[in-house]
Amino acid sequence: MTKKLFITIFCIVSMVLPAAAQNFAGDKIIGVYWVERDGDKSKVRFSKTGTNSYQAQVIWIEKEKDANGQLRTDKKNPDAAKRQTPASKIVLIEKVSYKDGKWTDGEIYDPTRGKSFTVNIWFDNDKSLCVKGSFGPFSEKVYWKKLE
Repeated sequence: MTKKLFITIFCIVSMVLPAAAQNFAGDKIIGVYWVERDGDKSKVRFSKTGTNSYQAQVIWIEKEKDANGQLRTDKKNPDAAKRQTPASKIVLIEKVSYKDGKWTDGEIYDPTRGKSFTVNIWFDNDKSLCVKGSFGPFSEKVYWKKLE
């Protein structure tokens, strides 16, 4: 009886530990990043939204107001309810999950175009995150610098 109990516990632990280790590896993406694109500078925070799900949201932008002194908003968003979202609070990446050293199966939103694309993300090194948005055979890579 004791031997069966030991084997059962061993099997359960063997199944749970690899899944837990995978989630901890996926948590490497959590933090704040410096992003520069088309002359715009911002900070973006990656956070965990589920067991193995992550999102990135803008937390600061250099040019918070437009040339007329108005707060910049997500005016090109196809969802009319989100068009008043301040540019400093836009969710850029949603629903990515970690597998085999990459974060995939999510979407990246480009507020300058009002479009969403599939996304693949990986670290080039400890401080450089490669974010690749794709639409069919077309893709674009940008690099985000990890600050914290």
